[in-house]
Amino acid sequence: MHEMSIAEGIVQVLEEQAKAQNYSKVKTVWLEIGPLAMIESEALSFCFEAVTRGTLAQDASLQIINIKGEAFCMQCLKNVPITQRYDSCQSCGSHQLQVTQGDEMRIKELEVE
Repeated sequence: MHEMSIAEGIVQVLEEQAKAQNYSKVKTVWLEIGPLAMIESEALSFCFEAVTRGTLAQDASLQIINIKGEAFCMQCLKNVPITQRYDSCQSCGSHQLQVTQGDEMRIKELEVE
């Protein structure tokens, strides 16, 4: 379950930023996750709750924002939506797609005290 190590990494970032930006408590974390990031949202939420115990993010709310997957088709030169890697282009059927969005996971916003 790699979601546990991802949750631990999020807490590490929160602690580093708390020192840099001088806050002591995290109330809410908004996290953007794309469908190609291969992260199970429910598992991540469970792990986040477990790893934040005893930290500045204890009892913090994790809000997951699902972003869409998108790729550039090198055949027809269009941006097309995708839901998984190796999808074909919805316009021309080509498999020559370069992912442009949807494989990322990032902290978008924090509510802190």
